Amino acid sequence: MGFNIANAALRLVSGAYILNSGIGKLRLPAESAQGLHSMTANAIPQVEKLEPAVFGKAVAVGEIGLGAALLTPFLPSRLVGLGLGAFAAGLVAVYLKTPGMTESDGIRPTTNGGAMAKDFWLAGIAAALVFGRGKAKTKIKEVAAKK
Repeated sequence: MGFNIANAALRLVSGAYILNSGIGKLRLPAESAQGLHSMTANAIPQVEKLEPAVFGKAVAVGEIGLGAALLTPFLPSRLVGLGLGAFAAGLVAVYLKTPGMTESDGIRPTTNGGAMAKDFWLAGIAAALVFGRGKAKTKIKEVAAKK
């Protein structure tokens, strides 16, 4: 497992962003927890079974855990990329299924959806972490191919 500056940059920016978001949700007001809960329930109906306050805390803890994992250098990029991918998939689903977030084409964001459209970038970062090739592995394969 070699060091890859590109992966480190992707992990640093996404990890810091998600960690900060999770810390900010630790003391989520009841009204905000209700809004987060109802938006998520549009995309993921199973969320309805949870109380909004409990759901808000679960999201906060999940974001803190994912952000910390992304910032932990000894965890494999592919592993944390899978976690980020699952998280981003949920965010993108909420964006796509929440009324008023997209234009009539169902993809382009409305003024209200602009802030949530950024979640596609997290999905792109996840894909880069999962499917990207590190320099160390590439060089090993090149050396092996020359023998």
